[in-house]
Order: sequence, then C-alpha cells, then structure tokens
Amino acid sequence: MTATRTDPVPVGAAPLTAQHVLAVARDGAPVLLDDSAMARLATVRAHIDDLAHHPKPVYGVSTGFGALALRHIPPERRIDLQRSLIRSHAAGAGAAVEPEVVRAMMLLRLRTLMSGYTGVRPETAATLAQLLNSGLIPVVPEYGSLGCSGDLAPLAAVALALMGEGEVFGPDGTTMPAGPALAAAGIEPLVLAEKEGLALTNGTDGMLGMLVLAVAELNRLLDIADLTAAMSVEALLGTDRVFASDLQALRPHPGQAGSAARMRAVLTGSEIVASHRGDDCPRVQDAYSLRCAPQVHGAARDTVAHAEAVAARELAAAIDNPVVLDDGRVESNGNFHGAPVGYVLDFLAIAVADVASIAERRTDRMLDVHRSHGLPAFLADDPGVDSGYMIAQYTQAGVVSELKRLAAPASVDSIPSSAMQEDHVSMGWAAGRKLLRAVSGLTTVLAIELLTAARAVELRAPLAPAPVTGAVLDLVRTRVPGPGPDRHLAPDIAAVAELIRSGAVNSVLDREVSDS
Repeated sequence: MTATRTDPVPVGAAPLTAQHVLAVARDGAPVLLDDSAMARLATVRAHIDDLAHHPKPVYGVSTGFGALALRHIPPERRIDLQRSLIRSHAAGAGAAVEPEVVRAMMLLRLRTLMSGYTGVRPETAATLAQLLNSGLIPVVPEYGSLGCSGDLAPLAAVALALMGEGEVFGPDGTTMPAGPALAAAGIEPLVLAEKEGLALTNGTDGMLGMLVLAVAELNRLLDIADLTAAMSVEALLGTDRVFASDLQALRPHPGQAGSAARMRAVLTGSEIVASHRGDDCPRVQDAYSLRCAPQVHGAARDTVAHAEAVAARELAAAIDNPVVLDDGRVESNGNFHGAPVGYVLDFLAIAVADVASIAERRTDRMLDVHRSHGLPAFLADDPGVDSGYMIAQYTQAGVVSELKRLAAPASVDSIPSSAMQEDHVSMGWAAGRKLLRAVSGLTTVLAIELLTAARAVELRAPLAPAPVTGAVLDLVRTRVPGPGPDRHLAPDIAAVAELIRSGAVNSVLDREVSDS
C-alpha cells in the first residue's frame, strides 16, 4: 500500500521502495524509526566509541578527511573535527534545489544511518527523523556535489541544519535561520560525535532521490506521449494498422509492445481512423514520427525499466565511508562513487530528448498545410490574419533543442579534487539536476502536442474521435477554449502543461483505456 500523509513510512525494518520515497518527498508522509534497528545502532555505536579512544588511527574517527586523512586528531579535538567538517563542506552555491529533492535526500540518508553500518548514535538518526517530520526543509544550494565521496555539499547543508546552523524553509515556504526554527519545532540541535559528520554526508542520496523522482514522472509522461502520438495519428489521418500486436511481436522489446498496445487502445473506435481504412485509401504508409512512435517510446520505457532496477539496488544499499561491518571491522571503501546512478540519469536524459524530438516532428506535421492532409495552415482560424499554433511549435523546437544539450552526459566528465586524493568523480548530482530540467521540458513539449492534436482532431468534424481521445479532449477544453481566432497562447500552453503535471490527464487516460 502506498504511504500517505497519515501513513508513516517505516525506516530501518525493511528496505525502502520508490513509493516510500515519493510519499515522504512529495506527500509529506512522516517517518517512523524501527525499534530493533535503533537498538542495533546503539550496539554498533559502542564499538565506535571504543575506537575513538584507541591509539590506532581510524579514518573519520580520529583522522582528518580526504587529502588530510594522514593527520591524526587528538581526542580533545574530535568534536571540533566533526563540526568543522560540516561547516567546511556546506560550501554550496546557486539557487536552492526543490524541496522534494531535499526531503528525498534526507529520507535516503536516514535509511543508511538506520542500517547500522555507519556507526552513528541513535539520537542522531532520531534528530534527522524529527527534522523530516517537522516540515522544516534545509536550504540546499544547487552546486557543490561532484557525485563522489557522496553528495557532499548538499548533504552537509542538511547536516548543518541539524546542528542548528544555516537556513531552512519553514512550513510557509519562507527561509529562516535554522537555530530558531529548530527551537520552535522542539528539536534539540545536534552536537556531532566521532564519525558522524562523515556518516551524514558520504552518500549518493541526492542523486538517487532525483532518480526516483524523475522515474516516477517519466512513467507518467511516457503514457502521455503514447496518447499524444495516437491523437496525432488520428488528426493526420494516419493508420493504426502498424501498431498491430503481431507486427510488434516481430521485435520483442517489452517497452515497444506496451506503447503499441496503449496506442491501439487509445485509437479504438475512432471514426476518423475508420474513415480512411478502406482499400481506396491511396496512402501506403505514414511518416516515421507516426509509424515509429512505439519503437521510440518503447525504447524510452525500457531505459526507464533499467533505471528502476538500478534505483532498487541503490535503495537496498548502505553507503558510507568508512563502514562498520558485522564483524566489527571499520573499513574504507568506494561505494560512495556515483557511477551506477550517474549513468542511468544520463541514459534517461537521452531518452527524454528523443521522445520530445519525435513529438515535435508530429506537431510540425499537423501545422504544415502540405503534410497535414486537409487541415488549415497552422490550424489557424483565418490563415494569414491568424497565425494559429505557428509559434507554439517554435517554443516546442526551442525546448527540444535545449533537451538535446541536456542529453550530453555529465558522467563522462571527471574533475580531480581534494589534492588528487579524489581523482575520479561521477558527476552524478549534475546528471540528476539536468535530468529534472529535461523532464520539465518534456512536459512542455507534450503539452504543446496535446494542445495541437486536440484542435486538429476537432477540425476533422463531423467525424468523431475515439472515445479515449474524445475524453482527453473534453478535459483539455475545461481549461482551454476550442478553435477560433488567435488569442494569447502562452496561458493555454501553461494550462495544458499543468493538467499533465497534476496527473489529471493520466487519470482520464487510465480510466478510459481500462474501459476500452
């Protein structure tokens, strides 16, 4: 069952799922710490406390960090060491990242703390849970993570808030100093003990949170893409024969089969498609942007499925350096390297750009009087006096061009840091940031195709659209008027994009497809 705001997400007893992350990040679901996991934290912490007073240096416990790891820190300075680590690492810059990304990152870091492999005190995990449940959200700047040694600067911004320093967003969305905000919420600021600074910052939680959020959006948007493609086929007097299951089975990619099946369902019962299905139709085949939609959308679906598999593995991981193993060893490792997540974030940006690109080609075809099979130029009411959707396609093209730039992989770029101790980094955080921008761009591109196809389908009257496309068209018309003289177009695009973002289009689509 998906967690809701009144349904706490348990942390520590079992692995988290993507639905748990979405519930906490987007719906504000509270977290509930597992008692047995908290007991394990106390047991492991006792071992760290012993090491803290041992003459043998242990990284992160009694040494400096990164290139300063050879510096032995005397016991009386080790509390200062942890506080200084957080203050120095909270070195981000730029605009604040989205609150849902920060909440996802906090939950995922809490999950690793509760694994018992990091050596933190139970009260440290409890304070992070309190901060999540309070509704206060640390201000996390966009730049500062190289995606290796964890998302250091972003996670340090969260840890800084736990210490009562830095800034947080309050429940009303305004920023305020963290100290007074914690006091008002009844949260005692943390004084970090040995190793806890590392444990709070050394994970891939930011990039993983962005991956989970992006995958959820893309699963919805790919359903929308199948819808808009089918509606464009209908508007352009295309054929649905190419989406037949026996043809798709000749190339057995699961995503392709799924997209073709959805397009068939969307077009079922269309008078428009049926009107030119006979042997007297002179057209042999449709353009690639129509005919190959299942192949492109399906490849994107299969890429998302791979990304989901990677995310599931990461959700089961405990990432810290060093880690406290079950036999009591404290070992350095490289599990904080973000390559597995960074790669799939980049893969998804490529898929997003291609799905948007093929959607823009379908839109342009509906606007071109030479290729639209009888539709007015640019779907204008009075072409020449009116420009119709001419410039909406410009906007689409501009966004698609941006998406192509965002598809350039971040994960192939490594910049050495920390005096060459950290000489190969993943740039996974950067891959996540550009993927979220790409997902937003795809939403705009699909909104414009939906807006255009809806008008084009209406212009095929008196032939009726399919029940599914008709129902979606009716939804669009609750926000945007039908064909007529030119009007301010930007609000129409924004209204349809908001319908998509809200899930309203998916709700109608899912209901109608299941009934068809």
